[in-house]
Amino acid sequence: MAEEHTTIGAVATRFGLAPHVLRHWEDRGLLCPPRDSAGRRHYRSTDIDTVAMIVLGKKAGLSLDDLAILFTRAPDLATRREVLEAHRDRLADQIARTRAALDAVTHVLECDAEDFRTCPHFRAELDGVLHTRRGRPLS
Repeated sequence: MAEEHTTIGAVATRFGLAPHVLRHWEDRGLLCPPRDSAGRRHYRSTDIDTVAMIVLGKKAGLSLDDLAILFTRAPDLATRREVLEAHRDRLADQIARTRAALDAVTHVLECDAEDFRTCPHFRAELDGVLHTRRGRPLS
């Protein structure tokens, strides 16, 4: 039985993507669907699996460069692991910054000060921002 092939439009619709996104991923070397004699792409089940993996990777915050390394450029597990560990570290840093922002907003909402701008905790945070520039003390 011959393998069923799917058009770019059908694959794009299935994943909620615009066809140009699939073409871009192909240009970046992430996909390589075969073409018919008229030059139309025909996605095989393996290509559709790759699209699903890219969608999952993008949802996890991986860049196309990282995905290219994971899927095509890194045959060894050590390199794949390095890419994923670096991404995990970036996510952990992002989560820490988001948690700090959430804590600050929660404090403002729950602060006993009538106006959060007079809250000692807020003033201390503000002083820290006023006395630094891009992580360096102002001189």
